[in-house]
Amino acid sequence: MTGHTTPGSRPLRFGVVAPIATDMPAWRDRLRGLADSGYSTILMPDVPQWQPAPGPALAVAATITDLHVGTWVYASPVRPAWITAWEAHSLSVLTEGRFELGIGTGRPGIADQLRELGLPATPAGQRLGQVREVVAALRDLDGPDRHTPVVMAVGGPKAQALAVELADTVTFVMPQIETRAETMRRVEGFDNSRGVELALHVPVVGDSVAAFMASPDTDPAAVRAADSLAFLPGDPAAAAEEIQRRREEVGFSYFVVGAEAADALAPVVAELAGR
Repeated sequence: MTGHTTPGSRPLRFGVVAPIATDMPAWRDRLRGLADSGYSTILMPDVPQWQPAPGPALAVAATITDLHVGTWVYASPVRPAWITAWEAHSLSVLTEGRFELGIGTGRPGIADQLRELGLPATPAGQRLGQVREVVAALRDLDGPDRHTPVVMAVGGPKAQALAVELADTVTFVMPQIETRAETMRRVEGFDNSRGVELALHVPVVGDSVAAFMASPDTDPAAVRAADSLAFLPGDPAAAAEEIQRRREEVGFSYFVVGAEAADALAPVVAELAGR
C-alpha cells in the first residue's frame, strides 16, 4: 500500500449512527445501552428536516454517556464554513474533547436538497474548497491547545489528497456493491503516509439496513453477494472474524454501523473493542 501503516496496527473501535428516531426516553436508554456494550462513539447524520440538527442532538448525547460524539457526516454545502467550524469547536469545548467533526461534500442528491432548502447550488468542484475552509477555521478556533479530530468522507483523488493533508480519520465513499477487491485497491491507492485512522461505513448487517446510512431500497442479499465491505454477517462469531480480517488485510480499525444492528453486534464489540 502506498505509504500505508502496517495493517492491524491500530486498536479496534466502534461507532453507531444513532439518530433520534424514537421518543427521547427511549433514545436516552439506547445511548446508555451502547455505552454499556463497549461502543466508542455516538454519531449523528446531517439530514435537514428528518430529525433534530446534529449539533444540539450531540450536545445532549454527551450529557447522557461519557462516549465520544461526532457527525457522520456534515455536508459542507449546507451551511457557511465558519458556522460549521464554530459549532464543531463549541462541541469540542462543551464535551471536553469528546467531539469528532465528520465532514464531506454531501450525499448523492445534495444538489436537489440544496434547492429544496433554498440554498445556493454549490458546483461539485467547489465543495472540497468548502471542506478546506471548515477545517482551516476550526484550527484557528481551536488554537494551539486544542485539536478537534476531523473525520473526512472521501471519494475521488482530489478528496483523498485533501484528506491526506487535513484528516485524522478517513472513511471512503464507495458503492454499496463494490467488491472486496475493488475496495482493497481503493485503499491501497490512498497515500496514508501520516498513518491516519481508516474507518469503514457498514450500512448492512445481516438482513438489517441502517436508516440514514443507505438508501431504503438497498438489497442486503445483493450487497452480501458482491462480497462488499458494506456488509457484515449478523452472526457474532462470523462478524468478529470478518472485522479482524478487514483490519489485518486492509487496515480498517474503526467500524461504524447503524443503531438497528448495534444489539446484534454487541458481543463482538465487547470482545474486540480496544484490541
